[in-house]
Amino acid sequence: MEGLAEGLDESAEVVIVGAGPVGLLMANYLGEQGIRVLLLERGAELIDYPRGVGMDDECLRSFQSVGLAQAVLPHTTPSHWMRFVTGKGRCFASIEPANDEFGWSRRNAFIQPLADRVLLQGLQRYPNVKVLFSCTLGSLSQTDAGVVLGVESDAGRGCIEAGYVVGCDGGRSTVRKLLDIPFEGETDSNRWIVIDLNNDPVGVPHAYVYCDPARPYVSIALPHGIRRFEFMLLEGEAKDDVVEPEVLRKMLGKVVPDPDHVDIIRARVYTHSARLATRFRDRRVLIAGDAAHIMPVWQGQGYNSGIRDATNLAWKLALVVKNVAGEALLDTYDEERREHARAMIALSQFVGRILAVTNPLLVRLRDGFTWLLNYIPPVKRYFVEMRFKPMPRYLHGALVYADGVDLHSPVGRMFIQPRVKAGPGEAATLLDEVLGDSFAIICWGGDPSYWMSDATLALWRSLGATLVSAWPETQFGYEAARQTGEVRVVGDIGGQLKEWFGNHSSNIVFLRPDRFVCAMCKSQQIDATTQKLAVALSLKNGVQHEPDEAAMSFA
Repeated sequence: MEGLAEGLDESAEVVIVGAGPVGLLMANYLGEQGIRVLLLERGAELIDYPRGVGMDDECLRSFQSVGLAQAVLPHTTPSHWMRFVTGKGRCFASIEPANDEFGWSRRNAFIQPLADRVLLQGLQRYPNVKVLFSCTLGSLSQTDAGVVLGVESDAGRGCIEAGYVVGCDGGRSTVRKLLDIPFEGETDSNRWIVIDLNNDPVGVPHAYVYCDPARPYVSIALPHGIRRFEFMLLEGEAKDDVVEPEVLRKMLGKVVPDPDHVDIIRARVYTHSARLATRFRDRRVLIAGDAAHIMPVWQGQGYNSGIRDATNLAWKLALVVKNVAGEALLDTYDEERREHARAMIALSQFVGRILAVTNPLLVRLRDGFTWLLNYIPPVKRYFVEMRFKPMPRYLHGALVYADGVDLHSPVGRMFIQPRVKAGPGEAATLLDEVLGDSFAIICWGGDPSYWMSDATLALWRSLGATLVSAWPETQFGYEAARQTGEVRVVGDIGGQLKEWFGNHSSNIVFLRPDRFVCAMCKSQQIDATTQKLAVALSLKNGVQHEPDEAAMSFA
């Protein structure tokens, strides 16, 4: 959009380096929060070729959180199965998740350049967000008060002052290198070529992983008539990352009738790496997405893991910048995201090893073992319903357990998002549309504000929290008519909320802006739980209460 002039001084509360999906999503959230943001991108424009091709339900929920889910949906294919096929053509595993507990399809194919463009266009809503293309970061220095960045563009050099910096600048992150943060892990010795085609010559929907020992390959149907093929390269097929046309033609000849008449968008050689930064924060500078972790593509989780980073970090950074919370809250970003990123890396590596087996004996063992497992119903459901995917689960961080860490508690897990009735005569809507973009407190079968002291209610008001009273749909009209306070009444249309609360012993759930459960309690424990949360969130204006003698007499 703009360049820097010689000697120009810029300043922002938050500078984001890298206008990929992670940086763009974070800029949208911070923009909505009124934070002054400067987004720097070294390229002259957004990358215009497909990269990530899989978007999960958590990711779409993040798009929803910044008001852009409906804008990106036309560039997705929902309910996108992934089938694993042996060299002899037998499907030995099929991932076909039909559940939508978070409000969206579990697996979606998508076109990343178009999704990124939606995010970029979303920034036009915020005059407090500025994007600078063709801007390269050269230096970075920190003080207790802020960060100074030395940058260069086509127009010259400049200096930028920031309160905080987030490096979302990819696997070769300049920010990470300037901070001298080690990037530990390994790179697979196998090389692959990705070939994207317009005017899909195959046309079959879904994604297929062909575990062919002669040459493993992948075929993926993408929106708007795009087909992706990924072939493992054999010894000597790529010199200096260039594949000769005849070799390319031979590979395509395996999957299309006429390899001479295809519309190639790009063909690019790459290797799979699995790496994790040793830390995600250095004082006032943080890293996210590929700058913090990279993983093989086999589960399509590189893109989604980066979006999880942005969703986890953005609301915390907003609270710190606004001086509502102390900087200790930023430490919970690394504390919460690191282990899940590590788990996704391990899963991606494991799937890659299954795919790339070429040893005849190991191939027979794999094919025979998977054939047997297909006849064990629980195992088959495990794959079909995608239960093997490690879901984010935070045991420590910006959350509170009532009696110490409890692995059976919903605390630290993402809350469900069913459709609810939110107003008389209104159509059903997803729960997050009622909750807004801040904290939320949901009470099943009651008014959560009734149990709050004035101090507790004032604290949640100051945080912009939404108070929700949830009831069976049959009771919605009656409860909505008699509700006179600031509490939102919702009707549980399909019974998912009733089932969720019925599986737990508490009727009050506290949700963070990223829709993770940060605490649960019974109605009469709201004040005490709020005090604990104020500490866990490093809030600067916590809640202090005088003992309630009347309440104590009934204890």
